[in-house]
Amino acid sequence: MRFHILVWLAICCLMGGLLAADTNPAFTNPADAGPDFGFQGEYVGNVGDQKWGVQAVALGDGKFDVVGFRGGLPGEGWKRGDQISRGKGEAKDGFVEVDGDGWTAKMKDGVMTVFHGTQESGQLKKVERKSPTLGAKAQQNAIVLFDGSSPDNFENGQIIEGNLLGATGCVSKHKFGDHTLHIEFRTPFMPKSRGQARGNSGIYVQGRYEVQVLDSFGLEGKNNECGGIYTIAEPAVNMCYPPLSWQTYDIDFTAAKYDQAGKKTENARITVKHNGVVIHDRLELPKGTPGYKPEGPEKLGLFLQNHGNPVAFRNSWAIDK
Repeated sequence: MRFHILVWLAICCLMGGLLAADTNPAFTNPADAGPDFGFQGEYVGNVGDQKWGVQAVALGDGKFDVVGFRGGLPGEGWKRGDQISRGKGEAKDGFVEVDGDGWTAKMKDGVMTVFHGTQESGQLKKVERKSPTLGAKAQQNAIVLFDGSSPDNFENGQIIEGNLLGATGCVSKHKFGDHTLHIEFRTPFMPKSRGQARGNSGIYVQGRYEVQVLDSFGLEGKNNECGGIYTIAEPAVNMCYPPLSWQTYDIDFTAAKYDQAGKKTENARITVKHNGVVIHDRLELPKGTPGYKPEGPEKLGLFLQNHGNPVAFRNSWAIDK
């Protein structure tokens, strides 16, 4: 009887996992992502005499959040405090119909046509932004952490998809004090997930200070979203690209200082560029962030958090200062 119960429990766990994967999928290949993936993304154009940027966020089952930014996309015209206009979209017969506050729109074939009443007032075209530091080559004096050939520079490092580094809770064997870091990452397309369940990982600088990795495309940009220093500071602007886009962090880090008795005498500082835009500028870090190692005087490795989502990393290198 005990054997049959154990078998039954195992089958239930397996079926539960399969059901969860089916109802809450995580796509790592655009070819498998379904029709909603083709509509989600960024659009730029003029509505009347004003430039607007739009982010269309897929929510699964043909539903979308649509966020308009007066002046252009975040980091390219729009800044915190500028006007935002929101709408809801739904896929119908090969296009997406959007209902906003005092406006409507239709998305089809990479074009968003905006209407006020029955009058067409503008068109925005889909764009694919790329970080200016994407693919940056390691400098001559750099410590190469991952170049796609081997995970051996990380403890618990694992290759995924042939040449990418998985978010497996791995830590670099090289230990860092003051340094600069370049790293590229990709969040999965998880349209039915929300918040912290959507492409979650983290880059722990010196194993102590988490620069959040999350699919925060179209969100406000909080300290627990992409680019945030977890529990400490939100990014100056949410520079998160759409899921499955390759993104970059370029980080300049100055470690905390300690006296001979082990007492901290100066806080750590960090500058972060997300996709080429400064989102933290010599930010003082008054404490460590939860999730890995506490603050201390010793050097520690770069930690890449495992949060259960198929986040991938590539082209990671650093320079000791």
